[in-house]
Amino acid sequence: MGRFLEKNRSDIGRPPDEIYFRGQKKIETVLIRLIDYDKVKFEERTLESVSDINTYREQNSVTWLNIDGLHNIALMEELASVFNFDPLIIADVMNTSARPKVHEYENAIAVSIKMLQQNEQTGKITVENLSLIMTKTALISFQEKKGDVFEPIRERIKNKKKRIRNSGTDFLAFALLDIVIDNYIFIISILGDKIEGLEENFLRNPQKSVIDDINRLKQELNFLRKNINPAKEMILALSKMDSEFIKKSIHVHYKELVDNINQAVDTSNSYREILTDQLNIYHTTISSKLNDVMKLLTVFSVIFIPLTFIVGVYGTNFDVLPELHYQYSYYIMWALMIVVAIGMLIYFKRKKWL
Repeated sequence: MGRFLEKNRSDIGRPPDEIYFRGQKKIETVLIRLIDYDKVKFEERTLESVSDINTYREQNSVTWLNIDGLHNIALMEELASVFNFDPLIIADVMNTSARPKVHEYENAIAVSIKMLQQNEQTGKITVENLSLIMTKTALISFQEKKGDVFEPIRERIKNKKKRIRNSGTDFLAFALLDIVIDNYIFIISILGDKIEGLEENFLRNPQKSVIDDINRLKQELNFLRKNINPAKEMILALSKMDSEFIKKSIHVHYKELVDNINQAVDTSNSYREILTDQLNIYHTTISSKLNDVMKLLTVFSVIFIPLTFIVGVYGTNFDVLPELHYQYSYYIMWALMIVVAIGMLIYFKRKKWL
């Protein structure tokens, strides 16, 4: 399956609001984790069923429900029933190849964005679809597999950080999106170090392997940009949204997300231009070296052409040749050849061809 576009034949023709898993299964058992908190209390637990959340819905607190794994259709249908969600919301959540977007429904705001992570061992960048459904008292996050990327947010809630414990689901959604965008910037910075290091190496010693390195980095950068650019559009739309689910006091934080995503996009564009420049510089350097080699070969060729002419004339097979039987003919020929060679070298030097 391609990294830039995924579409299965079985998905073609299905209604867009059908609750059906459109993606690759990355976890065997769906995990439902719940965090419920307010200014004073904090509770964290794993739920056996979505219906267990009904107890928390009646309380005046923030409930964060994180679901790892999207392939359980029965669970997703139960979730839509418990929260009375439009089926289209859940259908979008189960479509892991969907483009990042934000849409406000009657009882919720649905957000989807691509979450990027870099494997520390292989260095390969992986992508995971993250969906958020924000209501007034509950935030539901959907991940394709279990991960620890949001662990700093959980720690902030546990440690009674006032800002997040005193705020609602809108601030929690901001905190999660901020983690995602920070990962964008982190991955771009790592890729940037490789790009800048590559430039220093090939300027000192350009080799053919440089082209492979540049093309590999361009492929990774294009993959990043393919996911970050649509995310920018989504974040911008979210920051401008006038919704009852987002307090006016929180809008300033969403504008901060816009600044961060703009930084990620601008930096990725800059590195793309650097890679293009590096490729041009490499070709220019190789061409310059080739020109130097061709210049040297041309000089030798031009010098030896008249010498070959002299030797050819001197060695012609004629009995009657005026200089043939002269005692010093051989030495005169060599002297003439040396004078011609030195004279041509001096001429090339004055013309600045050497």
